Amino acid sequence: MTSSVNINPGIGVDVEFPRSAPSDPSAPHVRQARVRVDGGKDRGALARIWESIGYDEINWTYTPTGRGLLRSFGELTDRGYHVRPHYVFCSGTGFGIPHWGNGNVYHEDADGVPSYDFTIVDQTYDAIVEAGHHVLVELAFTPRDMLPDAAAELEVVPSPTVYSNYEAGAWSYPPKDYGRWGELIAAHAQHCLERYGEEEVNSWLWELWNEPDIFYWRGTPEEFYELYSVTARAVRSVLPDAKVGGPAVTGSGDEFLRGFLQHTRDQQDPIDFVSFHTKGSAFTPWRVYGPTGGPAPEQQSPSAHKMLFEIRRMLRVIAEFEEYRGLPAIVDECDAGVPAHYSVYDNANFQFQNTEYYPVFQVKLMKKILDLNETEDVQVEQATSWSFYFEGERYFEGTRAFLTAGGVEKPFLNAYRLLARLGERRIDAVSDAAHPVTLLDQAEGRSMPEEIDALASRSASGTVAVLVWRHTDDQYQRDDADAAVTLDVTGLDADAYTLTHHRIDVEHSNSHTAWVAQGSPQLPTEEQLAAIKARQGVEELEPARRVEPSSSALELTVSLPLPSVSLLVLEPVR
Repeated sequence: MTSSVNINPGIGVDVEFPRSAPSDPSAPHVRQARVRVDGGKDRGALARIWESIGYDEINWTYTPTGRGLLRSFGELTDRGYHVRPHYVFCSGTGFGIPHWGNGNVYHEDADGVPSYDFTIVDQTYDAIVEAGHHVLVELAFTPRDMLPDAAAELEVVPSPTVYSNYEAGAWSYPPKDYGRWGELIAAHAQHCLERYGEEEVNSWLWELWNEPDIFYWRGTPEEFYELYSVTARAVRSVLPDAKVGGPAVTGSGDEFLRGFLQHTRDQQDPIDFVSFHTKGSAFTPWRVYGPTGGPAPEQQSPSAHKMLFEIRRMLRVIAEFEEYRGLPAIVDECDAGVPAHYSVYDNANFQFQNTEYYPVFQVKLMKKILDLNETEDVQVEQATSWSFYFEGERYFEGTRAFLTAGGVEKPFLNAYRLLARLGERRIDAVSDAAHPVTLLDQAEGRSMPEEIDALASRSASGTVAVLVWRHTDDQYQRDDADAAVTLDVTGLDADAYTLTHHRIDVEHSNSHTAWVAQGSPQLPTEEQLAAIKARQGVEELEPARRVEPSSSALELTVSLPLPSVSLLVLEPVR
């Protein structure tokens, strides 16, 4: 068995935390916990930071499958998600492949006269808006006809999918003419204004580029900063109330971010949000060449600590600029692993993207980010999952996606279904077995240990919803025993409630487990596929039942395997 070079796209170099969390079979388990929920202790509006997704493959947005997935997310929200696709200005034929796509907008004729073609843009943005969502417009990358002479230096051997050095990365060079770039930005904004209307496009986020601190930008930081000045002013020339921002750096791009903010302040550029990314793992090696379905050379997992450390570091860089402390932070790639299009066939550690491990990790991560918001001056407004779907996959390929082959929904999608059921106000929920973000400075590069924690809400109707989970940053860790959790709920004001209990674990809300039970078929029969899809949505752990508080309080018990997450909803009986 051999492996390829040890590099990963989309992740910066970070000396504070290792690239992934190692497995530790000797780590202690958490077998019991008490969670206290106070329905009368309001902690403010529950920021729905998870209502954002993005992906590289812009041309799959408007396929039947892509449109269907966007509609599925539309069912989870009243206000819509922000959706961020890559490559809108890249040149091409509209043919999408993993980690590549193109909007094919900009063209020059033989005399160098520019023109614009919004055919693919219209299909893309129509699909997003028609599903009830809003575009996070990533203004990138350099069109082929705007490449500088230096781009010819990028050498590549053409292949069936890399037709020239343009597809191989020449698109990451700075535009040769910043004036024409500004005209392209203004034309793009004007077209969107005319097609979707002022109210809609003013709800969008307009962001320059993606991860300019690594190979996505082949210019200097100063050239990028100047491009932002041109871009932000071009957008605002058409849309005076547009929300513009950047720079969408990686989790270790703090120096680049600091220079960017210094530039925007010095130039008095428009800026309405600050964006950056974080990834929880980059497995080593990133690709293994060996027998199909072989084991990982080393058992590795995502690290929530790594992600939270990077987010906190970036929030504190923003806070160094007093005038920017009130700006929202957009973590518009916030993912447990990188890259999105690698699978269990590249490295078996990517298996977590098929299983119950990932949705529980995601629920935990969203809660911890909300906790960071309570400790930091700058607030995270969105934490984007860089996930969509991939054409031509095998069943449970293991990529970072919400669907697998055959349109089967992976367990990961159910994390968003549970989060969607939370109410509009956050209420107090304290677990005596939680690992709080206040311990982050004591992590010393270690991953987050096993914990039991909770996130609770209350709606205007008086409904109380509680997410409670058991998780550790080790996808290989198992426990034969369930943890016994006592849930004390106080501050209830109805005489009786209907209690519903939904669960994600290895046996519930888990299409992957159902697929394995069918023999892991890559050519499932109609009956097998129906059996798999029957288990893909959120499932009840037990039938709904009536419960009656005593002195405005209830004591409930929950058994949690490792890993798992339960959603308990108390709906008043009026």
